[in-house]
Amino acid sequence: RVRLGSMFNSAHDFSIDQLNVTVPPPSPGLSNALAELESHVATGAMHDSAERCDAPKCHAETRVALQSDLFSWITEGDIDSEPQKIRWVTGPAGTGKTAVMGSLAYTCEKKGMLAASFFFASWSNSILRRLKTAFIPTLAHQLAQHSPAFRSALESVIDKNPIVFKKTLDTQMKMLILEPLRSIKAQSDRSQWPRAIVIDGVHECEAEQYHTPKAPVRERTKEDDQEEILHALHEAAMDPAFPFRIVVASRPERVFREFFDPQRFETSGIDAPDEVARLLGSFAPSIDLHEHYNANDDITLYLRAKFNEIRRRHNLRLPWPLPSVMRLLVDQASDQFIYATTVLRFLTDSRLGDPQTLLEVVLAVRVTNLVQGSGNPFLHLDALYIHILESSPNPPLAAQWIWIVYNCIQRPLELAGPYSISSHAFNQERQRPAAIHINQWLRLLDGGAEHLFGTLHSLLKVPSPKDIDEPYSLYHKSLLDFLRDPQRCGHLYVEEDERRAFFWDRYLRVCDSKPTVFSSINVALMLFICDSGHGITGDATEQAKFLGFFFRIEPPSVLPSLDRIHVTSSGVDWWMKQLITISWPGEEHILPALERFDQIQFIRDMFVLVHMSLASL
Repeated sequence: RVRLGSMFNSAHDFSIDQLNVTVPPPSPGLSNALAELESHVATGAMHDSAERCDAPKCHAETRVALQSDLFSWITEGDIDSEPQKIRWVTGPAGTGKTAVMGSLAYTCEKKGMLAASFFFASWSNSILRRLKTAFIPTLAHQLAQHSPAFRSALESVIDKNPIVFKKTLDTQMKMLILEPLRSIKAQSDRSQWPRAIVIDGVHECEAEQYHTPKAPVRERTKEDDQEEILHALHEAAMDPAFPFRIVVASRPERVFREFFDPQRFETSGIDAPDEVARLLGSFAPSIDLHEHYNANDDITLYLRAKFNEIRRRHNLRLPWPLPSVMRLLVDQASDQFIYATTVLRFLTDSRLGDPQTLLEVVLAVRVTNLVQGSGNPFLHLDALYIHILESSPNPPLAAQWIWIVYNCIQRPLELAGPYSISSHAFNQERQRPAAIHINQWLRLLDGGAEHLFGTLHSLLKVPSPKDIDEPYSLYHKSLLDFLRDPQRCGHLYVEEDERRAFFWDRYLRVCDSKPTVFSSINVALMLFICDSGHGITGDATEQAKFLGFFFRIEPPSVLPSLDRIHVTSSGVDWWMKQLITISWPGEEHILPALERFDQIQFIRDMFVLVHMSLASL
């Protein structure tokens, strides 16, 4: 049932002639309860999802000791004098945590030992991989695949408590996982369960807000939600009916260091020694990839294997590279696998020359005084990032675009700027916006993206002209960490005011021009016409796709100067018509999609802009 009245309070002088609403059916064969569960599952967060098809995994014969240690703890931990249920794997950016966890999940699956997995990702277009919302339902869904008895008990719980998905994580854990496990404990042999639950990237989980910014309550932080996840896992691990071992990977940020600190229970004020011992007993010793395992040997194996592939592909003579070069690269990596992978992508994906020439370029890169004097542990990685970005014909514009591609397209901004792309009006598993739509919005003519990004293919995936409907994507979040810190990226740092001005310039040009969209081969013509201030006509499907993308943009709260606003009343009329009548291909109508979130951000912003413009006359 769609309630339109609340969307248009106090609105008048318009009508809706026809409204089509499509409600997708649940998967065939599912009960109502399991269909409801499925609707709250983040399929992209599972280790073997299509979204993670290009996710990193450990190269053969690397991280052998680490993976063996983790797998042995999972499979044989019950024979320890004090069996433990949770183990934390940590390390700085670029140390290969996600690769280790991905490989561990596949190894456990191959051995029949994987019960469930969840890979958080702040870069994902799926909001369910960025928030805690789908975490417990996704684990419960996977556990239900291993046991018909558990699945039946879970179904019964959801039937009795259909609003369980709106509860706290602790409550969801108790109702969706622990209660079914307890109910089947007598009839289930716990030794038959797979043992491992693999959870990666919890530090990338973002804050879910329940109130408007004006509400008289403190906004939740991402640390609040991350701690809630950890607490729910800990509560499960201490339950006698819970037969699994949990491996959690994250960066060593404060909330994780404090949570996994063995002394926190000893100083918590709990008087009962037995209770302190019980709480402490659930944690296995943590593993720091940077401190506990020397990655140099693994990086050497990885580089040697990849260099051999390059040598054979390009018929290079042995020895290539020289042993001294290998030692230098391993030393410059400083235990960071991301440095090695970036070097290899630079040699294979760059448009600047052959592998030998490019290897000489890498070896010639020098750490700048700015980077060297900052106390930065990523000296050589930063120097390589600076060198690659400066190979673009317009490095500052390339940095602006990278912020747009990541912060404005793939996720709401957290610390890095004033604008975002809202996911509330889109299917939550929708693919990332096509590169062509970003190009159209940012006014880049045909071939312009390749010109700007042509030498940056080792940092981000740039769709070819024939695949322009594919999205842009970054290879590793460490690039954003680099660009976020002015002490690391120097003159490539983009101030917040600059990002805001860049956004408004592109955003208002589209508002001014009332654009429709031609196919990709006519983008240049479309942009020239749009820049002349006249709307154009084109294929309705292409127009719908672009407008579906554009309506998703949430402008910054700080408005531009009045002399930049040229949206007329007729322009607002045109935009209102598009908003009311457009249906996005493959999705439900925009109105009920927006109704679910009780917000029409675009309408509000358009009216604010035009009213400000008229008031200034």
